[in-house]
Amino acid sequence: MLETETVLDRRRLRRSVSLWRAAGLIGALVAIGALALGGNKLATLGEKQIARVTIDGTITEDRDQLKLLKDIGDDDSVSGVLLFINSPGGTTTGGEALFEGIRALTKKKPVVAQFGTVAASAAYIAGIATDHIVARGNTITGSVGVIVQWPEVVQLLDKIGVKMNEVKSGPLKASPSPFEPLEEPGRKVAENMVADGFKWFVGLVETRRGVKATDVPGLLEGRIYSGREALEAKLVDQLGGEDEAVKWLKDVKSVPQGAKVVDWKPGNSNAYGFGAMSAGIVGWLFGQTAGDAANFLLRDRMISTLGLDGLLSVWHPSEK
Repeated sequence: MLETETVLDRRRLRRSVSLWRAAGLIGALVAIGALALGGNKLATLGEKQIARVTIDGTITEDRDQLKLLKDIGDDDSVSGVLLFINSPGGTTTGGEALFEGIRALTKKKPVVAQFGTVAASAAYIAGIATDHIVARGNTITGSVGVIVQWPEVVQLLDKIGVKMNEVKSGPLKASPSPFEPLEEPGRKVAENMVADGFKWFVGLVETRRGVKATDVPGLLEGRIYSGREALEAKLVDQLGGEDEAVKWLKDVKSVPQGAKVVDWKPGNSNAYGFGAMSAGIVGWLFGQTAGDAANFLLRDRMISTLGLDGLLSVWHPSEK
């Protein structure tokens, strides 16, 4: 009986030790994940940094992104900001909000834009808000303009025998509408809105780039430009990539030569949240690619906004 109890005690002790070891390992992984993913201040404690912000996909009025820009402006560890812009544009209001947020940031930190594959329309609005624009030679940029689109399905409804009835307070309410033929008063309202937005957009370009729209071939027609063409038209300042953008911050804006480039994303201030730590642990165990995938699933938006209402400043190649 004594030997049996001794064996059982040893087994219980081993299980207890194993549980404590597992708990300690999990705690260590959580700490390592938090340090690896880190939070910007933790990763560069006591060091100056260049905050890199990526603006991609469809541009809308993103409150988290605007807060991020404000947080960067208030952070004393940030000496300069690099905006990597790779977007065909989005809503005109989204471009306006982003422009204002970037302009407020430039009052506190030097900001440089690096254009990727495409930086057109509302994305170009974001670019001209910065202090300096670096574009690739083959970057697609420009597309200065505003558009409003809607389908008209009246004939389709007639063919399938569907009739839309409505009662509205005035003839211009909900006009233009996909459920009725476009009449001249409704068209005039839409044209006036587009013209007003376009005037605002062109005014930004002329003010920020120091050019006259009439002197830039195709600008008033909404054409796109390669990076080389944009440089010649003074729509961008320099050809190159991230190295050239960082060099400009350090050489021209006196950002410390040793400043490291650190990625900032909406939610970085909550670096110890469940999603952040989980993504950090996955990245530590299985590699950066797996960590990025976990971060995307746990923290980032999984589906971008596809339904865009209102005026659009967006470029896409014609399907014809």
